Amino acid sequence: MITSEQQLIFKILIAAGLTFRTLGGLKTIEDPTLTDDEYRVSLGRDYLFFEITEPEELAYTYKANPAGFTPPWNNTYNGIQLVSTEPACACGLIHNSDQIEGKIALVERGDCSFVSKVIRAQEAGAVAVVVTDQDFDNDELFIAMVDDTTEREVSIPAAFVLGKNGHIIKATLARLSLPSAVINIPVNISRIAPYKINQPPWLVW
Repeated sequence: MITSEQQLIFKILIAAGLTFRTLGGLKTIEDPTLTDDEYRVSLGRDYLFFEITEPEELAYTYKANPAGFTPPWNNTYNGIQLVSTEPACACGLIHNSDQIEGKIALVERGDCSFVSKVIRAQEAGAVAVVVTDQDFDNDELFIAMVDDTTEREVSIPAAFVLGKNGHIIKATLARLSLPSAVINIPVNISRIAPYKINQPPWLVW
């Protein structure tokens, strides 16, 4: 038998739960009222996305933060190779420029400015640059790639990917003895249902 005091407690808990759920329109990805469009907005309007098609072990859709000092990603590159620079930081002369030319350079953060990295890749013939964090455990912090105020001209686009993604991409290519990954960048996810977006299993957007 439920006493009147217990009934009052139940009513208070129910009211508190309803208030918390509706306060400010709070929603989560688990909330069935979160629409597909709202989920896409939660991914971030200013990010771009790319997908790796080869090798199969890396065949997922990745999120990247475009640089603020480069031209926008107006061109779509389908089936283009993503190649790591030598040295990895791309702060000096890129020794594998013959492999970088006409492709997208994968560069590690550190040792010099983002502008310097992109210019070095640009001089090596890269059509774009993807910079990854040196912090292999970084699975959530997107670094803002800003201008270094040297007023040097950059003519190719660039974007930043999480350190965990970059590390796994580079480590997998090395383990498979592959010189590059094949990617499509950017990809438009606006018409893709959230459950169909093939996110890397090692992190959550």
